[in-house]
Amino acid sequence: MVSIKLAQEVSELEGILALQRRNLKRCLSESEAEEQGFLIAEYDLDYLRQMQEQRPSVIAVDDGRVVGYALVVTREVRAGLPFISDLFDEIDRISYRGSLLAGTDYVVVGQLCVDKDYRGQGLVGRLYAFFRASLEERYQCGVTDIARANRRSLKAHQKVGFEVIHAIEYEGLTWDVVLWDWSESGR
Repeated sequence: MVSIKLAQEVSELEGILALQRRNLKRCLSESEAEEQGFLIAEYDLDYLRQMQEQRPSVIAVDDGRVVGYALVVTREVRAGLPFISDLFDEIDRISYRGSLLAGTDYVVVGQLCVDKDYRGQGLVGRLYAFFRASLEERYQCGVTDIARANRRSLKAHQKVGFEVIHAIEYEGLTWDVVLWDWSESGR
């Protein structure tokens, strides 16, 4: 049975990286990437540890194996990787409901992934429900970006409650910036 929890052990961070590697776009066929979705950003263990020190990421575990995750990235570790720093810079320039996000307490979903053998079982919703429950007292919203070519991911995020608020160009791709409003006005 799959359980949802906060990552705690180095072995769980290593499990995140193993799942990530299996789902990187460069490791998938074009048709599989289009049908199943894909990841582009590659994290390393050192950065996951830095993230973990600030706010643990949410993982789905089945029989001791990480089968899904939602990475939590806070402002405190925004400078750890160039693509994360660039994303925070871009988000800070976006206006949402009349206010710049730079002045909003938001958290970034660094990446979301579910093992292909566990897709279609509601794990995205369960991961994000736990994500929100563990963070909404401190943050007003969750924000991330999704490669526009990754239609499956965008659909999954919208189903949970994210809305497209902006588009950016980064490294030759168009990305939709999506926000999940946890404030009273967003309910």
